[in-house]
Amino acid sequence: MQLHYSDDDLAFRDEVRAFLNASLQESVTEKVRLALPLEKTDYENWHAALHARGWLAPNWPKQFGGAQWTAVQRHIFEEECALANAPRVVPFGLTMLGPVLQKFGSPEQQSYWLPRILNGDDWWCQGYSEPGAGSDLAALATRAVRHGDHYVVNGQKTWTTLGQYANMIFCLVRTDSEVKAQEGISFLLIDMNTPGIEVKPIVLIDGSAEVNEVWFNDVQVPVENLVGEENKGWTYAKYLLTHERTNIAGVGFARAGLAAVKRLARSEYAGEKPLIESPLFAARLAEIEIDLMAMATTNLRILSRASAGQAPGIESSMLKVKGTVIRQSINDLMRRAVGPHAVPFISEVLEDSMQIPDAVRNGRVSMQYFNNRKLSIYGGSNEIQRQIIAKTAFGGGR
Repeated sequence: MQLHYSDDDLAFRDEVRAFLNASLQESVTEKVRLALPLEKTDYENWHAALHARGWLAPNWPKQFGGAQWTAVQRHIFEEECALANAPRVVPFGLTMLGPVLQKFGSPEQQSYWLPRILNGDDWWCQGYSEPGAGSDLAALATRAVRHGDHYVVNGQKTWTTLGQYANMIFCLVRTDSEVKAQEGISFLLIDMNTPGIEVKPIVLIDGSAEVNEVWFNDVQVPVENLVGEENKGWTYAKYLLTHERTNIAGVGFARAGLAAVKRLARSEYAGEKPLIESPLFAARLAEIEIDLMAMATTNLRILSRASAGQAPGIESSMLKVKGTVIRQSINDLMRRAVGPHAVPFISEVLEDSMQIPDAVRNGRVSMQYFNNRKLSIYGGSNEIQRQIIAKTAFGGGR
């Protein structure tokens, strides 16, 4: 695997930059730059623009409508999007469910659901975690009992990101309680408009409500919405999670965040010398940058394996741990850099009396810091990922 850009890669980067410059709306990039909430239409418009360009699904094979990019192309695209303050592409259908359907779904499911993911007909959310089953996902209790040509689902899912916008949810459900926990789980596709489903928002520490509880009360799901075989859902879930963990690392977001910290650290406030001249701060900045460079190389290796049709192994867990720690460290460094200006709800008097960058107005730095504390928890907590790494590398498998 080459770890430097070829002439073709550099030409591709120029093409990506030109597309971003022509396609991104300033009103949306400003929201991303200032860490402001995005509207549903912001996500949908960006989804549509990428789909029209043929760049929506870079990791999908061309036979399913994907771009089938190389690992380096995907790396370049992710980095350039982050640096241009593009909205994130909602990953649940594209990055998580799509690969599962391509590997384990029936031809009928592939021909129906995959095009709907691409053209935006369906907005998917993820139904994995439960109040008593987060990192220990095999402890899930939501049940699905088959009655004729339907499953009847009862239970609760939690931490369902952007579930308030979704019309579809892919769920892990228990279909057999008499066997080992991992062997009695199935993978269902459920219409969120089915009677018996209720979505309740969860307000987070930063004041947002991007996650939800989803309740199922005698919800009927057609049998044809079962992916693969009954009671084999744990296998599909592990395959999905390796893709999710790779996506969570967010190399592009980390590089964009680090660049923002550098810009701030080089600025002067109220006659004070630039923060970058502080040896302690400069050392912290250098340490994060070195870790990020190493993680970017690991990310390329994992993307190369995925491009070759292989599900990432423990490397995805390594990337998830390191990636989320780096992003949280960058958030913390930004918070330290702005000092008292990171306090939420800065008074208008203070704002008017000092030259405060837009990025730190109204406490957005603190809000982003608090929101991103969850990075090391979702997708399987970092503690669980370390156990997976240890067991797989030294203990004979998961």
